Amino acid sequence: MALYAMGDLHLSESVNKPMDIFGGAWDNYRQKLLRGLSCLAEEDMLVVCGDLSWGMTLGEALADFRLLASFPGKKVLVKGNHDYWWDTVSKMNRFFDENQLKDLLFLHNNCIFYKDTALCGTRGWFFDPSDVSAGDEKVFKRELLRLETSLKAARAQSPDGEIFCFLHYPPVFKNNEVAPITALLRNYGVSRCYYGHLHGDCLRGAFNGLRDGVLYQNISADNIGFKPVIIKL
Repeated sequence: MALYAMGDLHLSESVNKPMDIFGGAWDNYRQKLLRGLSCLAEEDMLVVCGDLSWGMTLGEALADFRLLASFPGKKVLVKGNHDYWWDTVSKMNRFFDENQLKDLLFLHNNCIFYKDTALCGTRGWFFDPSDVSAGDEKVFKRELLRLETSLKAARAQSPDGEIFCFLHYPPVFKNNEVAPITALLRNYGVSRCYYGHLHGDCLRGAFNGLRDGVLYQNISADNIGFKPVIIKL
């Protein structure tokens, strides 16, 4: 039994948008993902930190959901910036039920437990108050509320327990951080934070390590060899 994490699968079973066009690490990425996901066992749980599918609607993403669901274990889904298929949780759950998709869960305004560890998270957002549109600021504030709702749910059920946080956007960089998000992680006693979104040359700016008591790690698929990372046994 193990808890895994991985971001940015960018599946495209039903749409013509394969990541192979980027070359390098993304060459034959589908085959790499299938080999990587084969490590999953029935009692395992995998958290996917956003950008699961290139499908624009739930229907277009169905083949990608089915591919992920074909592997053993539970899969916890976090929204990414390219997950245009994402809808309300009630509509997504109904769609999954109608299509007999099992063991796919949403981390959205809630928390999910793996043993005694609370799993919290949201998409996140970049934010620079000196260079941002009113629309971006509105989205950022909404993401902050969602993150805190998730963290509050964890603390309500486990006041002193361990919390892992999962985001799509990076909350920290080598020389900077998204202060309102990192402050929430500290205030709620989060011990680890996993994030994706960064690829290629952008990975040079990824921060991996301990900052203010929180351990951060980038788990974009191309950064971890397209194999989920074990984060807890």
